[in-house]
Amino acid sequence: MISTDLNLRTVIVTRYILPLREGGSLPALAEADDDFKYVLKFRGSGHGTKMLISELIGGELARFLGLKMPELVFANLDENFGRTEADEEIQDLLKGSTGLNLAMHFLSGSINFDPNVMEVDPETASKIVWLDAFLTNIDRTFRNTNMLIWNRELWLIDFGASLYFHHSWDGWEEKAKTPFPLIKDHVLLEKATELKKIDKEFKSKITIEVLTSIVNLIPDEWLQWRDTELSPNEIRKVYIEFLSIRLENSEIFVKAAEDARV
Repeated sequence: MISTDLNLRTVIVTRYILPLREGGSLPALAEADDDFKYVLKFRGSGHGTKMLISELIGGELARFLGLKMPELVFANLDENFGRTEADEEIQDLLKGSTGLNLAMHFLSGSINFDPNVMEVDPETASKIVWLDAFLTNIDRTFRNTNMLIWNRELWLIDFGASLYFHHSWDGWEEKAKTPFPLIKDHVLLEKATELKKIDKEFKSKITIEVLTSIVNLIPDEWLQWRDTELSPNEIRKVYIEFLSIRLENSEIFVKAAEDARV
């Protein structure tokens, strides 16, 4: 079982290397005070801290379930960082991202997963499809697989488009029970022939303690939202309850995935 005192390391960003102009969040390759390079996701991007929360919950849950996921760290950005940046768009992004951001260990030498030339076994495919259906991740498609091959192993990246219920709290209890029809576009769906087996396995592993441990990692400063009067602890409780309800009703999204695969 996952430790109930789960923690992420915190690093200080020391050098902005270059923007990674993929998607709308404008992540960057950066270096931190531990001398490692990271893919840095900014709280000042379009979807703000909600995108970081999706990344955090998805990434840590993937790791808990035994899937390959680069280490996530909190990345502290000083208010003076980036003042010399010439690009005004990037400078504005850096200014709006002072404080804690999220970064993922950079897998140097990795290549993008290509479903046309790279095979994934049915069990691994089923695990990834199940997790993305559980988290309502809309962004692991043929167009954008969000997977890498590193040291001949498949690694997951980018859960930022998950948990889209949090962009509108209205009716979140019912949203937890939805089938997630967009799973039909998942790049690994055709290979995911063991979904029922994985559903049983993962439901036995993901306890309320696991979900609570992961959700409690969310910093208070990521939960200061203008669109709700809920406190950070109350928002965390919603995430835990949403995930718990969805897990209890997993047969709904598993059936939808199986139907889409046929």
